[in-house]
Amino acid sequence: MESKKVSIIGVPMDLGQNRRGVDMGPSAIRYAGILEKLEKLNLDVEDLGDIQTGMAERVHRDSDHNLRNLKAVESANTNLAELVDKVVENGNFPLVLGGDHSIAIGTLAGVSKHYEDLGVIWFDAHGDLNNGETSPSGNIHGMPLAVSLGIGHPSLTHLHGYSPKVKPENLVIIGARDLDSGEKELIQEKGLRVYTMHEVDRMGMAAVMEEAIDYLKKRTDGVHLSLDLDGIDAADAPGVGTPVIGGISYRESHLAMEMLAESGIVVSAEFVEINPILDERNKTAQVAVALIGSLLGDKLK
Repeated sequence: MESKKVSIIGVPMDLGQNRRGVDMGPSAIRYAGILEKLEKLNLDVEDLGDIQTGMAERVHRDSDHNLRNLKAVESANTNLAELVDKVVENGNFPLVLGGDHSIAIGTLAGVSKHYEDLGVIWFDAHGDLNNGETSPSGNIHGMPLAVSLGIGHPSLTHLHGYSPKVKPENLVIIGARDLDSGEKELIQEKGLRVYTMHEVDRMGMAAVMEEAIDYLKKRTDGVHLSLDLDGIDAADAPGVGTPVIGGISYRESHLAMEMLAESGIVVSAEFVEINPILDERNKTAQVAVALIGSLLGDKLK
């Protein structure tokens, strides 16, 4: 990381779900001191500001495909993919701040074209493996991983001109504890590597991360980290739209980020789903800043 500039991109997106407030996530993370944190690590940092996400009817649903705000989500992710593409092309590290998790569609579209075998670590309470047929809500923030695997509406799966962005064997999900039936079927069908909270509890986070890092090192040429703050226990990260009790602890999360930093495999990252309206004195944004610091080299000694 010492030789790369970190390019911060805010994506104030709340169209992939139906709770207001998550669009303020990038501002909350900036207010919590992300720039100051990274500058203290002697990193070369640029803040590219926020991309335009546009507006949409809050309840607009594509009746043919059960997708909420499809066109608006597609447009915003296209803008994001183009900017992330340029950042990677310039040799910089894209750090994307959300916004709901539908923005991963654009982030991965911009990053993956630069790698033959991009790996993905998906820290999340949810699988985000739904599509229009399996989703109970039609919310696209529950679909970005499926879309990136090439499953879903063509305007999303082929965003930025190619599909898929990720191969099933190059994916690791960590922290899952709330999976829909269609997602469970897809996990079995594709043979996806998933460490639920059952595995985290039984094995310990250190063993989970050692396995995940070793697994991805053998088959990928770079790894994208997509971290949904609801993957962390709600006691430590209350400001999220879809909290699920019994998540990864604050300390376990730091350990995971520190191990990823030591591995040197992470080439891009996004931190999503912070909702300041639901938060306690910006606590969740502060957690995000601390975790980003650990990912990018902050150490206790």
